Parts: sequence; structure tokens; C-alpha cells
Amino acid sequence: MAGATSGETRGLHEGILRRQSARESSARTYARALPIVPVRARGLTIEGADGRRYLDCLSGAGTLALGHNHPVVLEAIRGVLDSGAPLSVLDLATPVKDAFVTELFRTLPSGLADRARVQFCGPAGTDAVEAALKLVRAATGRSGVLAFAGAYHGMTAGALAVSGGAPDVQAARLPYPQDYRCPFGIGGPAGAELAARWAESLLDDPKSGVPLPAGMILEPVQGEGGVIPAPDDWLRRMRRLTADRSIPLIADEIQTGVGRTGAFWAVDHSGVTPDVMVLSKAIGGSLPLAVVVYRDDLDTWQPGAHAGTFRGNQLAMAAGTATLAYVRENALAERAAVLGSRMLTRLADFGREHACVGDVRGRGLMIGIELVTPEPEQREPGAPECGGPDGLGGAGDPAGCGGGRGADPGTRGVPDARTAPTAPGMPMAPAARTPYPPAPGLAAAVQRECLRRGLIVELGGRHASVVRLLPPLTISDEQAEAVLDRLTDAITAAARDHETHGPDRQRHPGADRRAG
Repeated sequence: MAGATSGETRGLHEGILRRQSARESSARTYARALPIVPVRARGLTIEGADGRRYLDCLSGAGTLALGHNHPVVLEAIRGVLDSGAPLSVLDLATPVKDAFVTELFRTLPSGLADRARVQFCGPAGTDAVEAALKLVRAATGRSGVLAFAGAYHGMTAGALAVSGGAPDVQAARLPYPQDYRCPFGIGGPAGAELAARWAESLLDDPKSGVPLPAGMILEPVQGEGGVIPAPDDWLRRMRRLTADRSIPLIADEIQTGVGRTGAFWAVDHSGVTPDVMVLSKAIGGSLPLAVVVYRDDLDTWQPGAHAGTFRGNQLAMAAGTATLAYVRENALAERAAVLGSRMLTRLADFGREHACVGDVRGRGLMIGIELVTPEPEQREPGAPECGGPDGLGGAGDPAGCGGGRGADPGTRGVPDARTAPTAPGMPMAPAARTPYPPAPGLAAAVQRECLRRGLIVELGGRHASVVRLLPPLTISDEQAEAVLDRLTDAITAAARDHETHGPDRQRHPGADRRAG
């Protein structure tokens, strides 16, 4: 801090952390893995109380689409403060709210924007999920919900019930397609086809034990689940499946929205128009804001059916309007697609030379690197070792060593190129293979090594073994290279230490770090 000696800044830093540890709840998460005390921030950069600077690829769990303290956001906030406008107005109409809704509707998928209604919720995304579930139950008169393995929708009771870590069964759970850890062991289009058939069978089998549900909720890219993009064809199949059976489709775009995945909304990649969209995080321009946008014929609520004291946050609406407009006018979603593909390519190239990198995947600037513990006994007899030129994983990996890193890193990892016969009418499937065990200890070590190098990253995935990057959409090419330099150096160092002190054999699920 300005004018302070290194000893004074270190003392301030350590004192604040010590008091936080003594006073705050044991439920705190990020503070445990990231022992920093931010005092200033701009764009990608955070400065801590200890005087150190960090490149922030956590971005408030995806909240900061434009990074910290972007000028257009600050100007919008100051404009409201200087105008004398009320800061909290419940659900009263204001010019600030009107401008926000107008800009929001301008960005929605055309099939929804033409007939949309919006419900302002409590300031957290989990409350918007609760509202969406209440909405479809009220509109359909049904109670059940279809959700997906690996999902994360929030921390309140209803949102937890449809998340992957639900403590009991209140929703019918469907398989979410993925390549590296495909629930059917094949991945690719064939794995997605089987996942779709499973959902269809569950709904059409009169003895499945699952009555017609009130709705289906899904993430176009599972974030906390491990950065797993839904295949576009599968997402279109879910849209047809639900539309044909009059089941409202809820798209949870809380983390994927506002350009994050290389399209303004992640459903735009597939051309799918959901019946309900759940939005939060970036739509508030770094301030708390959450809404549900839905088709007008679902609007059967009675007054007060869903409410919240803080649903009239004028500062967040102004900041959100500025953010939505800036992302749209400056084509930041398209920029995220190009830069994200470039970053994924470099990470995939790096992963081919490191056996501890099981999979590299993502979409746009929502990127995940799954770390694993290679087990030589899992290789086929005579197969090459992982980590060298032949230990590629994916299409270049005849041994299936790392698995999942294919030729198209812009979307998902591609399974082993060998194919096996499938049922008539199904696409050719890659040969089944077993991915290596997740390495949560290694992932935690990588996060620590990143922090030592001035890089803040997130962990996620079923076993907290996925290193996640959520940089602001304003990140420059030079900053992206710096992020990748620090990350790859951290993985190399952590893997070397990991090998020295013994492989990570933890097999039990770790606690994912949750966004509020």
C-alpha cells in the first residue's frame, strides 16, 4: 500500500487473515485456498494488502465479465449515485430498471425475446433457480423435475435438490453427456445419443417410475461439474424431447451467460430457445442481481408468488445495463470464442506432453484442465507410456493414456479415435476406455503454485480435480499468454513435486468450491 513499508503491509495482510479465520464461518471456501487480502483491482489485476499483484482468472466465479472496476461500470454506478435516485425500490418501476430490461431483452434468443416476461428475484442466482422451479410447477400443475448428474444450481434447498450433490432424491437424475468420463464409457456422439435415449425412455416408459415432470433444468456448460460443454446436437434433442411433451425447458445461464462461452448466451451455440432462462452473475456488472426470463404463457403466478426485499437493486441494474451493452457493442462474445479457442489449443498441446493432464476442455473463456493420476497398470499390454510424443490422449492416443484431448479443443475433448460397432442407426462409437483416477491433491497443489506465481485460479469438477479459468472477457492477448505461462509452469512444478512425494490416490469426491 502507498507509503507503507514491506513489514507494515505484511503485518496488515497477516492480521486481517488471522482475524478472518477467528471470526468467520467454517463454511468459507475461497478464503481457505486463496489467502490474499485484495485492496485494489482493475481489469484482470488484483493488488493484495501485502503489495503483491495477481492475475485474476476467478473473476468473482464468472461475475466480472469486464473485469474489476471497468470504467463503463464505474460510470454507470456514479451516474445513479450522483442523480439522487433511490438505491432500493422493491419491484417499483424506475428509469434505471426500464433501461436494464430493454437492454436485456435486446440480447435474448429471438424466439424468447418476442414474448418474454421477467421476474426480479433476490440478489443471488440460487433464488432465481428457486423462482424458476416454482414458476414451472405453478404453470403446469406438476411437481417433479428432471435434472442432470454433475449439475450445480445453487445452495438453497430447491436449488440443491436439483444439483449433483443433493443429499436426497427430489428430482429424477439424467446422465449429462461428456467425453472423458462418459457414463457409458464411449463418449462422443454415440455417448450423447445414449444419454438422450435414456432421457426419452424415462419419460415414455409408463413403468419408469417418473411421471411427467414440471420441467427440465440444465446448464449448457456444466461449470462446477468440471467445465463440461453440452454437445449442440444433444441440447437440440433435449429441446425437442421437452417441447413434444409440453415440459418447460429451463436453461441455467448463471455462469455461462453474457458472452462467457463465445456466444452471448450459451444456448445460442445450438440455436435452442428455452422456455425459461435463469440469469445472474455477470448481468449485474459485478453487483448482486438475479432474474428469471420466461415465455409469457407460463406467467400464471399470483401477485407476491415470488418476492424479495432486495430485488430492486438500482446500482446493479445500472451496472448490468452498461455491461450488457458493452459486451454486445464490442463483440466480446466473438472475441471470447477466438481467444478461448487459442488458449485451449495451447493447453491441449501442453497436455500432450504431461500425463497428469487427463483432459482439456471448455468453450470460449470458460476453460477446464482435469488433472489425473496415471496408472501404468491401466494401459493395454504393449501400449506406450503416457507423457511422451505418443502419450497424446484423444485422437492421437492409440493407448488411450490421457484420453479426451482431441483435434478440436474449441469445444470438448475427443475420445480415442478407434471405433467400435454400435446399434443400428447410431453413430460409430469410439472404443471404450477407462480414464485415469482424478487427482484432487495435485489440483490443489497446482492452485497453490499458481498463487505463488501471481495467478488466481478456481478448482471444480466432481472430485475438485479440474483447474478452471474464468478470465474477464476484456483480457488481452498478452495477458492470456501470461496466464498460460504461469499456469503451465505451475502444473509442471506441482507434478514434479507430486511424483517426488508419491502419486495422489484420493478417490473420494472432494467438496467443490461453490459460488454464492
